[in-house]
Amino acid sequence: MTHVFPREGASSSSTSMSSQRSETDDDRMIAMVLSEEYAKLDGAMAKRLTNLTSIPLVPRINTYFPTYSDATMDHYRLLDRLNAYGLFEVRVSGDGNCQFRALSDQLYRSPDYHKNVRKEIVKQLKECNSLYEGYVPMKYKHYCKKMKKYGEWGDHVTLQAAADKVNSLFMLCF
Repeated sequence: MTHVFPREGASSSSTSMSSQRSETDDDRMIAMVLSEEYAKLDGAMAKRLTNLTSIPLVPRINTYFPTYSDATMDHYRLLDRLNAYGLFEVRVSGDGNCQFRALSDQLYRSPDYHKNVRKEIVKQLKECNSLYEGYVPMKYKHYCKKMKKYGEWGDHVTLQAAADKVNSLFMLCF
């Protein structure tokens, strides 16, 4: 698992190519246009968007797998994009604790505190079970027990619990 950090000493005098700058400028322009469009939405439009009927899920299987060359090029393109924003990739050990190591690295600037991060996330899962149990495809108690184990992969539920935990910490500080 990889995650990104702001590049230390990043400045506006980056050496990115003009195409990277135009992509960055394009992204900013799209964000500005979207924010203006969202501001124009009135209550009736918001109500219509809220009451849309669901589209049935059609499971699909990936039939195309990129070649090594294509995957490498995609990775370099990602690295260029990160660089354009003053960010960089950091690799963490992929031992099943990678989500917790990445979160530890973001919170404590070291992946070494991943056990504590896991413990706090499981605590959040237990204390606020009503927020998460609807998203777990097994008995919730069993899920929490499973997530306590070293090497158990984190998922979208643990990531949401981490975000909620960090948000509540920030709310306590302000």
